[in-house]
Amino acid sequence: MGVNAAIAGLGITEMGKVYGRTASDFAGEAIALALEDAGLQALDLDGLLINGNQSEEMAPRLQFALGLVDLRLVNTMSAFGSTAGTMLQYAAHAIESGQANVVACVYADAPLREGTSVSQSGYSGRRFDAPGLAGLRFAYGDYGPANSSYALALRRHMHLFGTTHDQLGTIAVGQREWALMNPHAQMRTPMTLEDYHASRWIVEPLHLFDCCLVSNGGVAVIVTSAQRARELRQPPVYMRGFGQCAPGDTGRVEREPAIHTGAAKAGEIALRQAGLELSDVDVLELYDCYTYTVLVTLEDYGFCEKGDGGTFVEDGKLAPGGSLPCNTGGGQLSSYYMWGFTPLAEGVIQARGQGGERQVGKHNHVLVSGNGGTLNFHSTTILSQHDS
Repeated sequence: MGVNAAIAGLGITEMGKVYGRTASDFAGEAIALALEDAGLQALDLDGLLINGNQSEEMAPRLQFALGLVDLRLVNTMSAFGSTAGTMLQYAAHAIESGQANVVACVYADAPLREGTSVSQSGYSGRRFDAPGLAGLRFAYGDYGPANSSYALALRRHMHLFGTTHDQLGTIAVGQREWALMNPHAQMRTPMTLEDYHASRWIVEPLHLFDCCLVSNGGVAVIVTSAQRARELRQPPVYMRGFGQCAPGDTGRVEREPAIHTGAAKAGEIALRQAGLELSDVDVLELYDCYTYTVLVTLEDYGFCEKGDGGTFVEDGKLAPGGSLPCNTGGGQLSSYYMWGFTPLAEGVIQARGQGGERQVGKHNHVLVSGNGGTLNFHSTTILSQHDS
């Protein structure tokens, strides 16, 4: 079964250390840019899906701040970093069923404050509220802007399969090469493998350059029917398939969600709906809160066997000029951090063929992933320049 919906507009604000603005301000700008990109007006919108995060502004009342009226679909959604894919899925369902015609999906955040560090931002450990037994892990230091649960996951992968820092560094260096060609990217300084190794520990075995950025900014996309998208300003980006899988974490020893993630099932479901095989995918835009997330996601999608992710990436195939272009804007490691809207935005750009010097030559089908929790939630979206 196909999907009769497409992305018709994309809006990206200035990213990074952009101070003195609120999340709702960024959200409004991103939506306005996406509408202009599509050739639509605010009055054309009858749906608004908001990616909920730590900001109280990113709630249904965002509609009031934006001055939108008579919406037929409005909600704040959160499956953490996998939310972008689920938002697209629900927007497509609403359009196909006639419940909405033009839906804006938006993420915005403003955790950074001028004169303060990331550890003092909205991503500090102080934002956690875990009374009683739930706070035990925090008492042992499992909190903060770099999630130590990912450090434990990576350490487990290293123990089981011999994964090395050279292999992880290859991912980071490759994505920095892509970022150098992206005008929206925060990190525009070349990086070598030696630079990666020299970067300080955040939570061992995670180096600084294993970890994503923190950014102020906003991203929005406009979703409408495939037919209407063909009549608008930009080349339609058809949403060919969706998949979700949330393995959760029961804490039982027979389950290892940090080693075996939801990417396996979510990818299978999305590719089946799209009528495609993994070999049909030309470009990957993978959620990359950490280098390890890229590596384990590649394994679970089936690009290589479980445990072989390190040897799979060490030849640089994900970098510019490689055989499997991945995170072509620099990803969250080197471009900007907008949860699942970072890979989604770059997926739209690549599917349209508008990537400029970083544009991948063959871009018929783009696979976009989202990840939330410590690899507990996963979404997959297949984008295409072709409707079938």
